[in-house]
Amino acid sequence: MPSGPTRRPFFEELDFQHTPLGDLALRRRSVAALDDLEVYEITLGGGFLMSSLFTAVEVALADLALTGRAGPLDVVVGGLGLGYTAHAALQHAALRSLVVVEALAPVIDWHRRGLLPLGAALTSDPRCQFLHADFFARAADPATGFDPSVAGARWHAVLLDIDHSPRHLLDASHGAFYRAEGLRRLAAQLHPGGVFALWSDDPPDDDFLRVLRDVFPAARAEVIHFPNPLRGDESSSTVYLAQ
Repeated sequence: MPSGPTRRPFFEELDFQHTPLGDLALRRRSVAALDDLEVYEITLGGGFLMSSLFTAVEVALADLALTGRAGPLDVVVGGLGLGYTAHAALQHAALRSLVVVEALAPVIDWHRRGLLPLGAALTSDPRCQFLHADFFARAADPATGFDPSVAGARWHAVLLDIDHSPRHLLDASHGAFYRAEGLRRLAAQLHPGGVFALWSDDPPDDDFLRVLRDVFPAARAEVIHFPNPLRGDESSSTVYLAQ
């Protein structure tokens, strides 16, 4: 009797690496409660980092920063992860170039090896390049900047999705970036009128907004609501926009 279609395992660990920020793992699972929906997850240091089940805010990060802006646009994304912010940026016709800065080499490798659903779209788009580097070190050094071929390049938008929030950091060394002097160094790498956008898993932080407004002429926080199918209710995160 012919066999039926091969089913993927309920849970697979696709890769596991030791990194300076802790043990890094890429996992794929089928969620029975959601009709066996295939979900990709990244954990770091034993803690949950991101999931393909929740991507609305990652997409909103790019769309809020880029929609309606005249091109051609040169954009930096800080943090590659599962690739949703970078992929959303590439959907904007005005985008000319995209540099995705990622400190963890295995994450870049996952996309190049095709282990993640968006890997092929990112790696095949000539506008997109990956830069294996520390985003925060590059942000603190305008003379070097984010372009591996042009020192001191300027950008129309910088989109950041690395730490959980300005207060909940993956590494304590990132803290200086979220203070006024760190943000001024980043602002020096933007074109006049350029946008800095930041994802945060916390509600809007009035103290951080005051810091943003000390550096940029205008800054606001947008709360993004999205369905949480695991809990059957709604969740929310924040996108900060400064220009």
